[in-house]
Amino acid sequence: MINVPTGIATVAAGLRVLPATARKEEGRLPDLAGAVLITLAIAALSGALVQAPDWGWLDSRSLLLFTLALAGTAAFTRRSLRHSRPLFELPLLRLPQFGAASIGTFVFGIAFAIMLLSNVLWCQDIWHWSALRTGVAMVPGPALVPVVTLLTARVAQRLGHGPLITTGGLLFAAAMLWRTCFASLEAGYWLDLLPSQVLGGMGVGLALGTLVAAGVSSLPGHRAATGSALVNSVRQISATVAVALHVAAVGAHVGPAQRQDFRIAWLVAAALSAATAVVGARITRAATRTRKVLAPAATQATRLTDTH
Repeated sequence: MINVPTGIATVAAGLRVLPATARKEEGRLPDLAGAVLITLAIAALSGALVQAPDWGWLDSRSLLLFTLALAGTAAFTRRSLRHSRPLFELPLLRLPQFGAASIGTFVFGIAFAIMLLSNVLWCQDIWHWSALRTGVAMVPGPALVPVVTLLTARVAQRLGHGPLITTGGLLFAAAMLWRTCFASLEAGYWLDLLPSQVLGGMGVGLALGTLVAAGVSSLPGHRAATGSALVNSVRQISATVAVALHVAAVGAHVGPAQRQDFRIAWLVAAALSAATAVVGARITRAATRTRKVLAPAATQATRLTDTH
């Protein structure tokens, strides 16, 4: 109802707006076999995480799925490093800032998806709210994201990406800790969900888009599109892993008995958000080192220009 019409409209707009030369220059398609391998690996990992609580973590079926996930990932990595047109250009991850931003995107993406899924399930299955009421209750968080992003754009230009990512990670961790402390079986929107939504929305506005920008801005111009695709793919994979982790922690049937399981999921999200803050600090250090390296060269170039 939503994704299919949106996808059709996007394809139609792309055919009208995107330059035809782009299609001619691309030539052969990227590695389709690699796409199959990574899809199977993610599916096996998700299946293992979802089913292992029921089957047993050491059950032969769980171990088989984990083995398939590991083997698929290894085969995909090997193929991507050797293929002339890999699905993911993995060598880009060796670039310090891009690699750190990609890790941060993956970690924060898991925390973000856990928050989204857990809040919806809590409102509908614990508080017994309707889907419409739950959707309206969730509006403040997403509504804050573009506002915070726009208001802090100049700050990012002045201070760099790292401080914003660190602040966003800490705010999102605070949002998850708030839910852990104040979530009640009785509906408490103003004390429980709304403050968490505000903190979380501010955290997402500061961290998520900034992580993508930090990664892509560190790439050479001719690799910006490829790097952006890689980062966004990492974010989508993290969402899949997050759903599987949440189901593994809470279970397939949600009710008041799973209250403690929800808290475990929120604590996991808080820990991952704190890890994102650490990634922001690392990006800050990398940017500082880069400026120190480039500053003497820039000074020398200015002196030569003035002399000339």
